[in-house]
Amino acid sequence: MKKVIVILLVAAASTASAQDAISKFFSKYETDESFTNVNISSRMFALFTKMEAETPEDKEVLDAISKLKGLKILAKEDARNSRALYKEALSLLPKSYEELMSVRDEDKDMKFLIQENGGKISEMVMVLGGTDEFLILSLFGEIDLKQISRIGSRMNIKGLESLQKMEEGKPAKSNSTNDNSRGRQE
Repeated sequence: MKKVIVILLVAAASTASAQDAISKFFSKYETDESFTNVNISSRMFALFTKMEAETPEDKEVLDAISKLKGLKILAKEDARNSRALYKEALSLLPKSYEELMSVRDEDKDMKFLIQENGGKISEMVMVLGGTDEFLILSLFGEIDLKQISRIGSRMNIKGLESLQKMEEGKPAKSNSTNDNSRGRQE
């Protein structure tokens, strides 16, 4: 029993420290007026689930939304320092994040990373850096990747449409590797 409690405490501490690293990044830039800052709370997701589902697909999406605890987005357009922001954001993510997918498309790099606890995805982070744009997105709760691209398209969340390519088995322009480097400083 003690071993189970220790494992749960370590998992909770690692999730808290990972969320803390991301929160520090958001806190550093959230008052900078050159950034767009979006924060959707669990209460807002709960309001979505009270909508009537018109189709079985809508019902699936609403069920997936009901398990989300929050969404944070920090974006900057016309950013001269977008590559530096991209590298900084990736360097702050703990090694416990696993790269799910990386995409290089012309002048943009995008990485999707996940945090798992007990075999379930508890957080997904997307970081995008381009020639003149930057975006970091943190989605947390109980995450079903099959539904996230649908949620993203319904809520018009930039970048999540790339997950649909993965779901459909399409090899998007990708430079995905399993070297676990994730662009972070060791």
